[in-house]
Parts: sequence; structure tokens; C-alpha cells
Amino acid sequence: MALQQLFRIKPTDEIVSEAGQGEGGELRRTMGLWQLTLFSVGATLGTGIFVILGQAVPKAGPAVVLAFVVAAVTALFSALSYAELAGTIPVSGSSYSYAYATLGEIVAWVCGWCLMLEYAVSVAAVAVGWGEYLNTFFQGLFGWQLPAAITHSPGDKGGVVNVTAILIVALCTWLLLGGASESAKANVVFVLIKVAVLAFFCIVAFTAFQTKNFAPFAPLGAAGVTAAASQVFFSYIGFDAASTAGEEAKNPRRDLPLAIVFSLLIVTVIYVLVAVAAVGAMPWTEFDPDSTEASLALIVDQATGATWPGLIVSFGAVIAIASVVLTVMYGQTRILFAMSRDGLIPKVFQKVNPRKQVPVANTLIVALFIAVLAGLVPLGQLAEATSIGTLFAFALVNVGVIVLRYTRPDLPRNFRTPLFPVTPVLGVIMCVLVMAGLAGVTWVAFLLWMILGFACYFLYGYRHSRLNSEAPQ
Repeated sequence: MALQQLFRIKPTDEIVSEAGQGEGGELRRTMGLWQLTLFSVGATLGTGIFVILGQAVPKAGPAVVLAFVVAAVTALFSALSYAELAGTIPVSGSSYSYAYATLGEIVAWVCGWCLMLEYAVSVAAVAVGWGEYLNTFFQGLFGWQLPAAITHSPGDKGGVVNVTAILIVALCTWLLLGGASESAKANVVFVLIKVAVLAFFCIVAFTAFQTKNFAPFAPLGAAGVTAAASQVFFSYIGFDAASTAGEEAKNPRRDLPLAIVFSLLIVTVIYVLVAVAAVGAMPWTEFDPDSTEASLALIVDQATGATWPGLIVSFGAVIAIASVVLTVMYGQTRILFAMSRDGLIPKVFQKVNPRKQVPVANTLIVALFIAVLAGLVPLGQLAEATSIGTLFAFALVNVGVIVLRYTRPDLPRNFRTPLFPVTPVLGVIMCVLVMAGLAGVTWVAFLLWMILGFACYFLYGYRHSRLNSEAPQ
């Protein structure tokens, strides 16, 4: 096995020329800028605020607001690199395809393997928290809750199987099988509802705002801010979702870069406003790290002395989490579609239903995997495992921008990363710094995942790669 074969690069022109092509059919271009932007917002907005905020506040105190900003800046450097590559290589593979065009097959495989961890695990992590908000909603509306045995994972508060998590995955699978255009329309409705609910939360929370809750601002110091930033970075996962729709976008070279940048800016503003409102309304010492899923509903209930505001917030969380599950599942299937087309994973993942023009078998396999994970694994472990896979993939995208600028300066670029090469270099550095703040057990899980990934590549991917079959013997 020659070393150069592991680092063989798939020509950019070839990657772009294959866009939309699958086995048995083609993907259909139906999404405009508005839908692409809301696709990334839908994949991002909700996870950090509705599920992770309560865990991050005890780590940083009021400085959790700063932690959100640090995480946003970390994401921004990578988002600018994503924007350049998405406009240059507008295909479904996202950072996997970008790595294939710039750093070689083995690096592309590692990136794709990290994306499997990012997308599948983040969906499962979000779905795990869905039952908690569903119960809060039912409690406020009907006065009863679903039993803990079916709303929590095993070993978590008496859980047996998280049936509610499996249910939301099944619902989103049904929407995805209806077609990309139909999924995008459903997502637009979901996003508008959850933005309206978060605006309502801010208005109510600011009525109970107390400036004394912000003193001292950083009681746990810089280490606390870094630890919280590493955790809330999870809430920015998803801004790259638009890049997975490269083969179903109407004008991908123009719209993909704009959608990625716009979505990150929108989400950051909302996150900071909600974090300020939350800490201002409830002292940071009252946030319980062991009971975090419904923290926003609790805050508005305490602020008003009533239960109906929490009911509205819980409804918003139910919708928000549904939107995240829908859009991130979509991204996962499209990345697997691209990897299958390159021969690195089995052909079943690139089969397109000629009537619906969606990869049906791919979607069902992904749904089954996520449903098992969501039903049986607790939230906290999932969130940090997702962050480390994402950060690694983001770092590779930043390196890819640098490589492609020097190896293919002739390629048409509708968007160029500003302050090159400073921006992508800072992107790599920031990703490494945030990764350093993750727990040791998370690193162990990541290394085990990578070992499994290399085993899969050398046992299957390397031998079935299309570049390998096309190479002269």
C-alpha cells in the first residue's frame, strides 16, 4: 500500500460534476437562500439554549454569556472557511468533500467519520432532552406527565428506554422521506415558531432582571469560561448544515456562503440575549446542573409566579428540538450519500428513490441508528462527544481553505475568507484550544471512535474507493 494512495486527491472539477447524481436517480434543486439560511438556523438554534445552558451556567457563572461569545468566535473562523469552500465546491459532502479535494482520501475519511459522530450523536443528544420538555408541557396543560421509564435513558432518573426520543426521530424520518422541499418547508415553520418563543422568553425574563445577579461576573475565573465555552460550543453545531444541501440548492455558489454566515450571526445574537435574560432573572447559583433540560421554563415561571409562561416555553422547546432533529438528520444522510458515491461506504447509501428524489434506504438506516442511540444513552455524555468530533472536522476545513488557495488559485470563488491566511489559522488554533478544554473521558471516547474508523477504512473503504478502482494497477 503506497503512502501516496492514502493521500490521493479527488479533483475539484470531478467532485462538482457529480453533484446530484446517485444510484437510480438524482437529487432535485429546490432550496433558495431563505430556506438554506433557516436550514442552518434550524439545525443550530435550540440545542444549547434549551438543553445545555443549565449545565454551562454552574461552570462559568454569569460569564456564561462570555462563554457563548467565545464559542461563537471559534465557530465564526470556521464558518468563514466553510463559506469559501461551500461556494467553491458546492456539493452534499460538506467538509468531507472539501477534505477530499484538498488533503487526500485518508483525511477525507477521518473528516467524514468525525461528521458521523457530529451529526448522528448530536441528533441523539437533542432528542434525549425532548421528553423532558414534552413532560413540562403536558404538566402545565393537563396536569400529568409521561412516566420516567419512557422519557429518560437507562440509568437516568429511573429511565428504561427513552421512547419519546425514539418518537421524535421517527416523526422527522417521516418528514425527510417526503422530499427535500417538503422538509425545508416544515423547517421554516419550526424555526419561526421557536424564534417567536425565545423572544417571548426574553421579554418575560427581563421583567425579573436584576443587575446584582451579574456580580461577580466571572466567579470561577478564565478556566470556568473556557470549560463552559467548550460545552456550549455544542450549541453552535449545525451552522454548517446548509453546506450539506449543496446538491439541492438552486444557486449553491452564491447562496451557500451567505446562508452559513447569516445563520451563525442570527443564532449568536439570540443565544447571547437569552443567556443575559436567563442569568439576570435567576441567580447563577440556583441553576441545577443535574436538572437542566427544562431550565428556561422554570425561569419564566419564577419570574411571573404563574405556570402559563413555562407552558409556552416548553412548547417552543418541543418545536425547536424537532427542527434540530429534522435538519441534522438531513445533513447526516447527505454526507453519507457523498461518501457512498465515492465508494468509501456501501452503495445502499447513494440509492435515490426516482419518485421522491431522496435517498430512502440511507435515511431509514440513519434513523434506526439514531433511535437506538437516543433511546439508550444519557444526554451529557453525548454532548461533549459531539463537540470533539465537530471541532476536529472544523480544524480540517480551515486547513483545507489554506491548501486549496495555494494549490488551485484558479478556481472561481464567490466568497473569499477575509484576512487570509490569518482567519483560517486562527480557526485551527481556536478549535484546538476548545478541544483542550474537554474532559479526558471525551478524548478517550474520541480516540476509540477514530480507531474504529481506521479499521473500517482499511477493511472496506480503501479497497472499494472509486479512486482506487480508477487508478492504474
